[in-house]
Amino acid sequence: MAGRTSSIRGSRIGSGPLGESERGDAAPRQTVTYFCVNDHRSVMIFSSEVQAPTSWDCPSCGLPASLDSDNPPPAPKVEPYKTHLAYVKERRSEDEAKVILDEALTLLRTRRASGELIF
Repeated sequence: MAGRTSSIRGSRIGSGPLGESERGDAAPRQTVTYFCVNDHRSVMIFSSEVQAPTSWDCPSCGLPASLDSDNPPPAPKVEPYKTHLAYVKERRSEDEAKVILDEALTLLRTRRASGELIF
């Protein structure tokens, strides 16, 4: 109990928060507003010593937001999920795939015929 009373010692009931004189001066700040394609406005506060980024992710929808309210950045194009087979089909034609498969099968059959252990 003694620990609790010592934390409020020296202040009176109803007294307000400590003022600037007790806390010190606040760091200079800048307010920057970002706009996304869904008409969300995000107001961010940065130190005035740094340059604010030109783009920011909207906290409401997650889309990119920029400083220009008239031309917000478009939503990124989402590519559909591709399987490994889809990527292979982009690189090789049916004929090339058939040749590679025949080579692999020939090698496999040769190794099996020689009695080599294949996993």
